[in-house]
Amino acid sequence: MKKQVKLYNVIFPIWVLMFYPNPPVILLTLFGNLAIDALVLYLTLRALKIPERGPVMKTAWWRVWLSGFLSDVIGAAWLALGLFGSAWLDVALDAGNSSWFNDFAMAMTVNPFRHPLAVVWTAIGVAAAGVCIYFFDKRALKKCAGLDGRQRHIAALTMAIVTAPWVFFIPMYIG
Repeated sequence: MKKQVKLYNVIFPIWVLMFYPNPPVILLTLFGNLAIDALVLYLTLRALKIPERGPVMKTAWWRVWLSGFLSDVIGAAWLALGLFGSAWLDVALDAGNSSWFNDFAMAMTVNPFRHPLAVVWTAIGVAAAGVCIYFFDKRALKKCAGLDGRQRHIAALTMAIVTAPWVFFIPMYIG
């Protein structure tokens, strides 16, 4: 007899909308990320008292934007791995709807604060994306002649901390 697999209450969290192939959502996500990344980069350059911010912005804005978006995708892939991995383990071990796998998957989809492992898993995803942002942006900022090594480090670190995908923690449902 063939075993049937049923998935109940599979709800994707808000950050998955970033990848939904809907032109208004994609455009809003792309331009929102662009605006935030450019603003954080500009304010960081201003705080560092870089006199020639224009050439640095002209050279770096699209590089930090693309690297930030790629880093967000890496963090989201980590979250998806946890979600689908727990669903796979639930089915493979025939654990049923009352297992911790199911509780973890539900917490990952609606509110990571409902399960301790979901909070840790989400934090790892945000941290991984932040680390990627740091290294990608530091590399992207090497093309900017107006920045020295210390300034590139500070700018990349600021971008990593401020623009990490903190929205991964936003609950879809509180309860």
